[in-house]
Amino acid sequence: MTRPEILRRRLSHLEAYLRILRDLSRYTLEEFLESPERYGAAERFLQLAIGALTDMAAHVAADEGLGPFERARDLVDLFLAQGYVDEVLAERWRRMIGFRNLLVHEYLDIDRRIVHRVLRENLQDLEALGGIFARFL
Repeated sequence: MTRPEILRRRLSHLEAYLRILRDLSRYTLEEFLESPERYGAAERFLQLAIGALTDMAAHVAADEGLGPFERARDLVDLFLAQGYVDEVLAERWRRMIGFRNLLVHEYLDIDRRIVHRVLRENLQDLEALGGIFARFL
């Protein structure tokens, strides 16, 4: 059975990250690109938010016996198979995982225009996934 205290803590952190990311999403592309503090913070908090989702997914998958997984992308398939996410959200989640991998491993080549676009267009996907995990409380 899923331990709610683990999810509560990560959901609380996710909400804090999302507040910061929402604030950063208000900047125009030009304002965003001219400030290393803005794009650096956005990159880090996106990484942390996606990491929190992966941690929650791993916790739920293990505790609920959803099936084996080795990688974060495997978790998406488990949640899709159980009907916890639909195909559209599952594909967006896969893209988030790929984006997080870019932030972590390809940080020298990040296109900050894409980071800005993620802030403007994809925070609701992070919120939707957070809502999935809130159901396990």
